Formats: sequence, structure tokens, C-alpha cells
Amino acid sequence: MKKETQAQQLDHGFGPLYSDHSRILILGSFPSVKSREASFYYGHPQNRFWRIMRALYDPDVEKQIQNGKKIDPPASMNEKKALILDHDLALWDTIERCTIVGSSDSSIRDVTVTDLPWLLEQCPIERIYCNGTASYDLFRKYSLPVLEKWCKKQKREAPIISKLPSSSPANAAWSLPRLLDEWKKINLPEEGSVPDSDTLQPPHHPDHVPCRHRPDSPSEPPGS
Repeated sequence: MKKETQAQQLDHGFGPLYSDHSRILILGSFPSVKSREASFYYGHPQNRFWRIMRALYDPDVEKQIQNGKKIDPPASMNEKKALILDHDLALWDTIERCTIVGSSDSSIRDVTVTDLPWLLEQCPIERIYCNGTASYDLFRKYSLPVLEKWCKKQKREAPIISKLPSSSPANAAWSLPRLLDEWKKINLPEEGSVPDSDTLQPPHHPDHVPCRHRPDSPSEPPGS
């Protein structure tokens, strides 16, 4: 297939995947070419996302990965959806519309963000995990100011924001077992119940966004 080299102005093409029980949002940047073709998340066959998800909730699959065995992603879109929704997760991306070349996050411009405040009104999202540095940086640049302004207006506590290593095949420095070890943190107890060095970071830590606070009270210390 010929690689896309021309910039295109594109819409996201499909909405968030969530239920009214979703507590954790996994946030990407913008759908890749393969995801746009499939009209669903993480459509590139070499993206490790769906293999990670399988392993997080199936000890046998996790063991196979740790032993270096090859595993397949869920076979159908319905299986993928169930894997997310059955574990109170949600999927979306930071960007609703942009100009982009192929799947290149670095080429993204003319950004319109997705409506994260709307999603927070639909389900009780407590934590947001950005899938990779590009997603995290785009979130901080475009979505975080909107989210903080909305939380302040609503006088409500914002979700905890964290970054996970990218599941993309471009992140070749991270093996699947190593990725899995990092991604396990999404299954850790809520902040404040069991101390954890990654979720209880001080606000100035580069991998933690200090937006969890109530505007009418002093800023809450990490872990409160």
C-alpha cells in the first residue's frame, strides 16, 4: 500500500467507547491510517494495545507473554469492545479533527479537541492514562486547559492524569513484556488506598498533571 505523504484535514471518524460504569479512560492522540480504515481503535496489526489488554485480564495470556510466546489480539471487534467495557474502561482520543500526514503525530496541526467534559458527564471517569508521549503531550497542550476550566466551573474533582509507554509498533525500544509490566498500573487500587510511586507523584513530576483539586478548597496533596 502506498504511504500517505499529503496532509489531509480529517475528522476522527468514530466516537468514544464507554459505558456508564467506565472509571478509567485510555486516551490516544488521533486514529492511525489503519484505525481510520477499521473505524475502531488500535487497528494496526502490530500495535500491542489489544495484546496488552488481553494479558491484563487473563493470567494465562500474561504467562505466555512473559515466556516469550506469540499471542494474537482478540479476533473480533465485539470481543475487543467487551474486553474494554467488561472491565469498566473507556477509549477515546485527544483530537476530534486535525490536519495530518498519514499516521504521523508530529505532523498534526489545525486541532479541534474531543469533548472530554462531555464524556465525564456520561460516566464516572476517575483516571486518564495517555497511551504514549505523543498522546500525553497533545493532551497537555490542547485538552488539559479545557478540562481544568470545566472542572473549576463545575466545582468538581478532575481525574488523575498519567502517561503510559506507547503500545505503537514505532515504540520498538519497549518489548511486549516490558510494556505489560508498566500497563499493569491501570489495575492498581484507586489513589489513596494503596501507596504507589507512580500514582502518588508530587504535582511537579513530568508524568503527572496537577489538575485534581476542588477550586473552593486548597489543592489536595498527592494521594489524598
